[in-house]
Amino acid sequence: MARNYLMAVDAGTGSVRAVLFDLEGNQVDVVQQEWDHKEDPRYPGSMDFDWVHNWELACGCIRGVLEKTGIDPKELGAISTTCMREGIVLYNSAGQEIWACANVDARSEDEVVELIRQNPEMEKEIYLESGQTYALSALPRLLWLKNKVPELYEKAAAVGMFNDWLIYKLTGVLAVEPSNGSTTGIFDLQRRDWDPLIAEKCGLRTDIFPTVTECGKVVGSVNEEAAKQTGLAAGIPVVSGGGDAQLGCIGVGVVSPGQAAVFGGSFWQYEFNTANGKTDPGCRVRVNCHAIPGVWQYEALAFKPGLVMRWFRDGFCELEKQQGEESGKDPYYLMDKKAAEVPAGCYGMMCAFSDVMNFISWQHAAPTFTNFELDPQKFNRYTFYRAILENTAMVTKGHLDLVREATRNMPTEIIFAGGASKSPLWCQILSDVLGLPVRVPVVKEATALGAAVLAGVGVGIYSDAAEAAQKLVKWDREYQPNAENHALYLRMYEPWRKVYAAQLQLCREKLTKPMWSAPGV
Repeated sequence: MARNYLMAVDAGTGSVRAVLFDLEGNQVDVVQQEWDHKEDPRYPGSMDFDWVHNWELACGCIRGVLEKTGIDPKELGAISTTCMREGIVLYNSAGQEIWACANVDARSEDEVVELIRQNPEMEKEIYLESGQTYALSALPRLLWLKNKVPELYEKAAAVGMFNDWLIYKLTGVLAVEPSNGSTTGIFDLQRRDWDPLIAEKCGLRTDIFPTVTECGKVVGSVNEEAAKQTGLAAGIPVVSGGGDAQLGCIGVGVVSPGQAAVFGGSFWQYEFNTANGKTDPGCRVRVNCHAIPGVWQYEALAFKPGLVMRWFRDGFCELEKQQGEESGKDPYYLMDKKAAEVPAGCYGMMCAFSDVMNFISWQHAAPTFTNFELDPQKFNRYTFYRAILENTAMVTKGHLDLVREATRNMPTEIIFAGGASKSPLWCQILSDVLGLPVRVPVVKEATALGAAVLAGVGVGIYSDAAEAAQKLVKWDREYQPNAENHALYLRMYEPWRKVYAAQLQLCREKLTKPMWSAPGV
């Protein structure tokens, strides 16, 4: 039977979904199920991952998309997987899951303090090899398990990531791929493989690291048990996928060194491709393996812009929500229309939410609006709304500058995808602040498409990811920077950085509460 389709299974932070694509990159259909990750009340900051219930949800999505489309499962050429990064799963010697935590699990405060006390220089040493600090890596979490639940720690025989877990459930083969595996902090970036010596430095075991299979390689095939659970046909090839940001880059054609993308969602990620895995001497910015062999990525993260927008919409824009229900239009669209009438710079008002990344000492100040006047004509909810849009673009400018300092390279354009790229106003503000063209692809949610591309590469439908991206990625619109607005934003940028630094100082003096702090900061 002809291979007419490719499937991506995506384990995101807030949901799992199965997405079906044709070989031209068109999304045929998707079935999605929301999930959440509960905090164990005994361990503040924890985010437990329920592998039993969540696998049932994943199976339901796969069955659902097959039923919705009515396709014969034998028409599937291949399947690949992607997921939120940093989440880890531990297995015992019988291959059973015994412990798992989701991506921003922050239960390991004590362990980070312990690691820093034992050797204040070790975090920098680990970063220079792995591109990771203690902030998001697996090292403190594994140490937490050793200290707090030693009976589970002793039973652990292997560690893997969520995208690898999905493949394991489908095939019975456990293999870690480098794009997400590198986020553990236990990888040698240059070799794109585990470095157990990093674990040994931290007092951790060195015998729990499975085989590494490069992204886009066949790991195994759907086994009989998984076929019964999912409705798939046994024998379908399953291809090693990657982390969500890296596969998002493939899905928007950011596949070569020197290219860059911004993904705007709950968190904003700036991804800049490089031809080597060299790290930043200042340890300020993250470096990961790309999901393309021979390519790496500098990554700078802005915390919670999408969540800030949701908070503002739900807290202050009840009228637009009501109008949206009556007119069938998105409340954000209605808010954008009004915010577009506010002059660039918001009459000098600024806000502070996410800061420019400092990976080695990462903290975000208390949320703040400042420098507004008691003039409702100028300073109303649309001004505050626009200030949030501008603030996020300012953080992104800080990230471009940061990566330029570390790599001595800047992109000539930005590919902008994710939910935020649906806002023409936000796209234009981003272009104006950065002073660069901003291109928006037709497929805004590109991560699943990236997984489908790797699935096709793995079975020879596409020769490589770059060729596939050139063929499949279609463009919606391009935004050019307004020179006058760009000059205004450049004048605002340094004062904004100083305002943010002052807000951080208030947090350090315990006068305000930080929006987020990395463990141990």
